Amino acid sequence: MASIFTKIVNGEIPCYKIAETEEFLAFLDVNPNSKGHTLCIPKKEIDKIFDLEEAHYVRLMSFSKKVAKAIEKTIPCKRIGMTVIGLEVPHAHVHLIPLHTMEDARFIKKTKLTSEEFQALAKAIQSNL
Repeated sequence: MASIFTKIVNGEIPCYKIAETEEFLAFLDVNPNSKGHTLCIPKKEIDKIFDLEEAHYVRLMSFSKKVAKAIEKTIPCKRIGMTVIGLEVPHAHVHLIPLHTMEDARFIKKTKLTSEEFQALAKAIQSNL
């Protein structure tokens, strides 16, 4: 069965898209730790990030860096944190999280945004790519 991320890639589930290439997709996390929390995923469904072929892994990191720089230009924060956990969805993904405090990296406190806020935020980050 396809993961929720594969369904997003296939257009079966909508997302707040930030960036897309032939191989990768970046979109806002709908349950963000902080405003601007973004997920970068390979379009090819692979469960564990370290199971990606070396070159594919390097390209995912390069794609994630580009997206992180755009988030940093858009969201005032101390830095963009990056984490790979991967237990909640069996599809490799990188979390890019604007950090104001270490609490933003803990996946405990969540930020609520309206659909309109998500849309405006996605557009703002896209404009900084």
